[in-house]
Amino acid sequence: MATLKLSDARRLVVKIGSALLVDGATGALRSDWLMGLAEDVARLKARGTDVVLVSSGSIALGRGVLGLPAGGLALEQSQAAAAVGQIRLARAYEEVLAPKGITTAQVLVTLEDSADRRRYLNSRATLEQLLTFGVVPIVNENDTVATDEIRYGDNDRLAAQVAVTIGADMTVLLSDVDGFYSGNPKLDPTATHYPVIEEITPEMMAMAGDAGTGLSKGGMKTKLMAAQTAMAAGCSLIITEGSPVSPLSALEAGARATLFVAREDPKAARKHWIGSMKPKGAVTLDAGAQAALGRGKSLLPAGVTAVTGRFGRGDPVEILGPKGAHIGAGLSRYTSEEARQLVGKRSDQIEATLGYPGRAALIHRDDMAL
Repeated sequence: MATLKLSDARRLVVKIGSALLVDGATGALRSDWLMGLAEDVARLKARGTDVVLVSSGSIALGRGVLGLPAGGLALEQSQAAAAVGQIRLARAYEEVLAPKGITTAQVLVTLEDSADRRRYLNSRATLEQLLTFGVVPIVNENDTVATDEIRYGDNDRLAAQVAVTIGADMTVLLSDVDGFYSGNPKLDPTATHYPVIEEITPEMMAMAGDAGTGLSKGGMKTKLMAAQTAMAAGCSLIITEGSPVSPLSALEAGARATLFVAREDPKAARKHWIGSMKPKGAVTLDAGAQAALGRGKSLLPAGVTAVTGRFGRGDPVEILGPKGAHIGAGLSRYTSEEARQLVGKRSDQIEATLGYPGRAALIHRDDMAL
């Protein structure tokens, strides 16, 4: 299909749509399909790949349990169905992955969790810690509380945002179509399939339709938007047919798909993003801290001699050397007021200074562009 394979991925996000998980006629979970996916996840984990699943299905499952009719639902009905279905969805993943020695976690998010910098950092820290523990997070939009103003609207774009948040290098959208075509292949048998895309053009966006199943919200246009988000963050994205049992194995065996190729790796893309932001303050370092940063270390409060400006947690700050020369930029893990209190303090003095444990690093190395 292309030059990149799942085996190349260090950190993988897989999006699963409602129509794959839930039988549209009965509203029941497709247990055999889910077992096949679990086999795929276990195999990837055994290779050392971090895996995050972005899974739809809560409303579809809850609709079946509550006996709600097909078609559109009122907001309150959707939220109630999500509340009923979400607990069943989480349990289903736990039941298929626990026998394989894999711990799962449920992570529910809304658009505000990525739009608000502090909540974004909290989400990132939580997901990073779960992956460090070897857990497979099951991420879904929090449909029990989300309204149109604070929702992603589809899990294609949510999957891309999760990939950006955790620095994933590959995302797979398991879909009802085996890639991107010049037209809707169900309506136009002459539509051309694109196996590899390195740049999404306006013409491609115009080709994309909005067709989807009765259970899903996303169409091809939202998938292209997801691909744009992922590629800009250094994450390649694959659209492939998700209905085969063990769909990731099918993909690795050569199933037709479209690969959207990122031009750089996630770490480089993130550093470019941080470096392009306008700083809201500055921190000045001593010579020892400057040397530590040159060795790839995080910035600890003990190495800071001065803090200027007003900034919040997660805001960009300029990093200055002992003589005031520009070294780089980074995202602060503390507010400017907190940072001033921590100037020159050792890590074991943070709790006594602030009154709570806090974080060891003022700026983590992953949040720094030098």
